Amino acid sequence: MPAALGDLAQRLGLDPRSAYLTVALTHSSHAAEHGGTSNERFEFLGDAVVDLVIADQLVRDHPDLDEGQASLVRSRTVSEAALAGAAARLELGTLLRVGRGERKTGGPARPSLLADAFEAVVAALYLERGFEAARAFVREALEPELARALAARDRVDPKSRLRQWTETTGRGVPVYEVTATGASHDPTYHATVRVGGHVLGRGRGSSKKTAEAAAARAAWERRDDA
Repeated sequence: MPAALGDLAQRLGLDPRSAYLTVALTHSSHAAEHGGTSNERFEFLGDAVVDLVIADQLVRDHPDLDEGQASLVRSRTVSEAALAGAAARLELGTLLRVGRGERKTGGPARPSLLADAFEAVVAALYLERGFEAARAFVREALEPELARALAARDRVDPKSRLRQWTETTGRGVPVYEVTATGASHDPTYHATVRVGGHVLGRGRGSSKKTAEAAAARAAWERRDDA
């Protein structure tokens, strides 16, 4: 038994020979070559558990965040890159069982495989020890990613922030319309942004980008009217 597997099992509170843990560390390429069950279904479950844990933590511990900010922080904390980083700290790449072809192409080091493996391990813990154990593990494992996301919560461009809010609240995608006035060598751009078919913000600027950003900021300030 590799020492890293024993360390991981100890951290999870699982037996290193746990059938759930074995499945969590088995990529589909390995299952296809050698038989057995891959971790694909565990990825599906683990994704939901991780999302719930982080959303629960944000609501409980950060009441200062509005819905748009909380959604943005959560999405950054559970992104592929963030989960892959957590998986790397756990050395999941050295423990993940992959097929020969996948290993030749550097599979265990790919962020997508590492992120999937992290989710699968969370599912294994959830299935064997329950939600509270899974929650404690996820909160500890993703603490650095959550801290970075919280620190950067206000560093987001107006259009991204508006779109994040409209999508998470079921209002669809903002639609921008831009026109130009003035001399061709020095135009002024005027932008409107529609949410749910209604104009929610207007803005202007020396470029299409700045005009759309101004409209997005105006719409954000009026979001309660949408």
